Amino acid sequence: MKNNEKTGLFQHILNATERIGNALPHPATLFALFALTALLLSSIGSFLHWEAEHPGTKEIVQTVNLLSREGLHRIILEMVDNFTGFAPLGIVLVAMLGIGIAEQSGLISAVIKILVLNANPKLLTFIIVFTGILSNIASDVGYVLLIPLAGVIFIAVGRHPIAGMAAAFAGVSGGFSANLFLGTVDPLLAGLSQEAAQIIDKSYTVNPTANYYFMAVSTLIIAIAGTFITNKLIEPRLGKYTTREELEEQDLSPLNKLERKGLTYATFVLIGITAISLWGVIPEQGFLRGSDGGLLSSPLIKGVVSMLLITAGAMGFVYGFTTKAFINDSDVMNGMAKSMKTLASYLVLVFFAAQFVSYFKWSNLGIIMAVKGANLLMTLNIGLIPLMILFILLSASINMLMGSASAKWAILAPIFIPMFMIMGYSPELSQVVYRIGDSVTNVISPMMSFYALIIAFVQKYDTKAGIGTIIATMLPYSIGFLLAWTILLVIWLTIGIPLGPGAGIEYIVQTSSP
Repeated sequence: MKNNEKTGLFQHILNATERIGNALPHPATLFALFALTALLLSSIGSFLHWEAEHPGTKEIVQTVNLLSREGLHRIILEMVDNFTGFAPLGIVLVAMLGIGIAEQSGLISAVIKILVLNANPKLLTFIIVFTGILSNIASDVGYVLLIPLAGVIFIAVGRHPIAGMAAAFAGVSGGFSANLFLGTVDPLLAGLSQEAAQIIDKSYTVNPTANYYFMAVSTLIIAIAGTFITNKLIEPRLGKYTTREELEEQDLSPLNKLERKGLTYATFVLIGITAISLWGVIPEQGFLRGSDGGLLSSPLIKGVVSMLLITAGAMGFVYGFTTKAFINDSDVMNGMAKSMKTLASYLVLVFFAAQFVSYFKWSNLGIIMAVKGANLLMTLNIGLIPLMILFILLSASINMLMGSASAKWAILAPIFIPMFMIMGYSPELSQVVYRIGDSVTNVISPMMSFYALIIAFVQKYDTKAGIGTIIATMLPYSIGFLLAWTILLVIWLTIGIPLGPGAGIEYIVQTSSP
């Protein structure tokens, strides 16, 4: 439901964007059309010899015609694997099993009551955006848990649920590169940066902490920007949510004695799991450390969705039997099954989205477009700040074509890191600028793996919502985050602050001794 009051030009643009977007076919149909378009472009590109030199292997990457005999065979033979192997699918299904137990037991409702009854209403939006940013350390948990939870929290305090989900989505996805803690993406990108840097300097190393200072400060900046955008732009546009059925479902009375007892026992379970986890990772030879003895390669980090299932399931199990919400094992299993029913529309969307992403990758169209755009930027001879801003815009644009942060950086790093090093700029700077661009358009890119899930979440409160609704709602965040992050980068470069421990902005080109 939209606010009917007089709106400004920007709000009219957003409303028009939503109308145009939602006039498009059903999201699943749209992904099917995208897939067919990718097939057609693969044939055209092959006929016209669209190609590019891969910056890493130096091999010529040519467009693969998927409408050829071999391509058609692959489409038919791998259709099921595309669907079942689509990364977000398994993550969502497994996570929802644990969340289903916690939800049906009443545990999530109890936690929401605690949050709503004790949180300062003025800080609620900030807390959700900030929590979304921090959730990135736990891989994809923010998408499957925090975003729908934020909608429930907002509706419980009389605010529009889509605004709450938008705030959470902005933090989880738009603020993907910001955090106060290191996550799995840090060593992954650093490794790719180091390989690219060693094209110029074989002894150069890039640490996972390369961008820590900048990203830690970014956490606060993005949280503030997300709060402002939600409160001043998104909620006024959405108006007041007045669906009585949803509002009447929210019971904000204080917890009764049995519920408090259940919450106490569930907390003991959480403490127990946490203690076991710490026991497994703190000792150097801990049983939960990675095969290389590291923390970031630990199954606690890499298998965070499995840990979510175990933790949420165990806490919900204890809470449910304590409060008598669960009487026997059938109640537990029915709770898990009920959570699966909510994913029916998501499964349909994922099938077609998975085919589209696979076709785009098989055809090499994404790689070719990315390299062509990167080469165009390389031909420009401008100063540091304009160059970095253009690199942000290029990364943001490519993010609309390719979803994986590491896949894009694997293509761009061998081009830009050596080029910028020759110009006197550090690999750490190239990496941080890429991460800004890669984050800001996540929330408006249908190529983002969880976009279909976000649509399904929003349709719970607005059955007519489609891609246009999501893009129109999230576009202010994309623009706001781009401006805030760019201003922060300009200030950072002007002052010359290190980007992380031992990671400066400049690089001194190494020369051989005569």
